[in-house]
Amino acid sequence: MGKKSWFCSIVLLAILFVNNHGVIEAQQIGVYELKKGDFSVKFTNYGATMLSLVLPDKNGKLDDVVLGFESIEGYMNDTTYFGAIVGRVANRIGGAQFTLHERRYKLDPNEGNNMLHGGPKGFSEVIWTVESYEPDSHITFTYESSDYEQGFPGDLSVMVTYMLIGTNKLGVKMEAKALNKATPVNLALHTYWNLRGHNSGDILSHNLQLFGSNITPVDNEQIPTGEIVAVQGTPYDFLQPHEIGSMINELPDGYDINYVLDKGSPGHLRKAAVVRESVSGRKLELWTNKPGVQFYTSNKLGHVPGKGGFVYTKYAGLCLETQGFPDSVNHRNFPSQIVNPGESYEHIMLYRFTAS
Repeated sequence: MGKKSWFCSIVLLAILFVNNHGVIEAQQIGVYELKKGDFSVKFTNYGATMLSLVLPDKNGKLDDVVLGFESIEGYMNDTTYFGAIVGRVANRIGGAQFTLHERRYKLDPNEGNNMLHGGPKGFSEVIWTVESYEPDSHITFTYESSDYEQGFPGDLSVMVTYMLIGTNKLGVKMEAKALNKATPVNLALHTYWNLRGHNSGDILSHNLQLFGSNITPVDNEQIPTGEIVAVQGTPYDFLQPHEIGSMINELPDGYDINYVLDKGSPGHLRKAAVVRESVSGRKLELWTNKPGVQFYTSNKLGHVPGKGGFVYTKYAGLCLETQGFPDSVNHRNFPSQIVNPGESYEHIMLYRFTAS
């Protein structure tokens, strides 16, 4: 498959897979573009994944600011989660188990004894249905998750809509309905950003402000301890904007932590973060309705072949994954992620991009 052709065709390939009833089916994987003026975003229904986001810098130069692979095949069995929707429960669940209504659920581990981003075949590893697509406005993906998929109880109907708002905003709405059993739900969008361009090097000089006065610290397996700790006076303090790399050497291996977002005005989205990059002049602002955001500086990237032959290494991108708190199913003091039958889950993200 050529380097240019894969982004240009709507239907890329069909693969055979075994569905939840043991029946072999063929399903198509495609690439879909949303575009207004110089602002364009591409997606695939494999993992409901964001493939690219192209926008101008302060001089009008267009760059793709999202890390990713050269072809769809790169996203299959990928361990970076580039641009994917992760779930049924994003982030980590300690011991890959939890208790709900006095019943113990054993999940499918995929990071030692723990579960990460929904298990070995989470939502990032399945083919979603394209429910609705208008190239100048939105695309909606749906997925039906079955009872005990990756160990989670109950059937779950999931929907993700990406929408262009004006000429410089991208909205993301993640929804889910528990159909017959109570189940935890915590979806997240795992996009890696580099505002200077995906192939421009590291993000250590990016300027970041995070509107979270506290974090949920973790143990040596990245599982939350259950504490909520203030960031003031620590390398995790981004309440005032400063360069990401200014204190990163004080940490064992970069940033990978959940911030407890400060409460905003009632009825409004919380402002989660502002990222600025001085060379391009680009700025990303992020709002959400969720209580947390995982800040990750791609610490585990190691010579990953990416788009255009560029090789991504440590600190090549930054992730800002709005979410419920990690391992909430095992910490009663954390906001609950349990969705009961008939109830709905809703997760909203709003990005605004400018350049000056």
